[in-house]
Amino acid sequence: MRATRIRRTAGAVISAVALGTLPSLAVTDATAQTAATARRDAATAAADRRAGTVRHIALQGAVNVRDLGGYRTEQGRQVRYGQVYRGDSLSELTDSDVSTLAALGLRTVVDFRVPLEVEHDGADRLPEGVTLTSRSVNDLGLYARTIEAIGSKDPVRQQEMLGDGNAEELMRSIYRSFVTSPGNRSRFAAVLRDIAHRKQSAPLLYHCTSGKDRTGWMSYLLLRAVGVPSGTATRDFLLSNDFRREADRRTREGLRRAGLMENPDLLVPLQEVREDYLGAALDQMDDDYGGLDGYLREGLGLDTATLAKLRARLLRGGRA
Repeated sequence: MRATRIRRTAGAVISAVALGTLPSLAVTDATAQTAATARRDAATAAADRRAGTVRHIALQGAVNVRDLGGYRTEQGRQVRYGQVYRGDSLSELTDSDVSTLAALGLRTVVDFRVPLEVEHDGADRLPEGVTLTSRSVNDLGLYARTIEAIGSKDPVRQQEMLGDGNAEELMRSIYRSFVTSPGNRSRFAAVLRDIAHRKQSAPLLYHCTSGKDRTGWMSYLLLRAVGVPSGTATRDFLLSNDFRREADRRTREGLRRAGLMENPDLLVPLQEVREDYLGAALDQMDDDYGGLDGYLREGLGLDTATLAKLRARLLRGGRA
């Protein structure tokens, strides 16, 4: 039984490291679970206070589901609430969580996870009538390399893979691929088109495993495309650290207890979002396309009409 549980833990961790980083591990002790929940709720409340406009969707089986609305553009308009949601994995949702999502009126969910993530973590649990679309974003082989490191249980190999700045460089390479990979660009572009052209009463949610890298880049792009200042979009990007902190700490502790990693803190650079990672993608965008507008138009192939529909669909108030 213990061996089975360790293999299951290893599989969940390994699949999540590839681009989404790590999901929370199950906490079986009731006291520990209560304490962890309290700390998570405190972190969520603090994040909400700092962001001011953030609406976190409280779920038992996911920690980083948020409404992308509320942010102000440079022209004084506001992103509408209840139109676009960003999230982490939905595979472990409870029946109550599914009911909560149903109350949001979701019609479409886009899953950025690669097939091996879905295989290990499970398919999304969604309300009846919600359309699921898979648009997997390539992980540049990070998944396979991380399987080798964690699965080996070898501290030396893990240090070689993730230590001495290697984990950080892996993440920067992933972020650069959001700009350089034609396949990745096409998937991000498809989501923006979905949002621009869908019906008014059809909210959409997109997610990956931890809701921070692929989902974070998508959210940054969407906010910037409708005119939200870069500083505000960056703060939304960095909020994943607040919402995920306690779940990720439990994951590292679980790896240590399971004997899979002697130094699970090697995973911290993979678990966190950092301005440096976002900056790698933005620098690549400048190099390849001269900035955001060139990336949206040339890199993603979005025309003026689509960008105008995106703003009309998502913004309210202020001047056009």
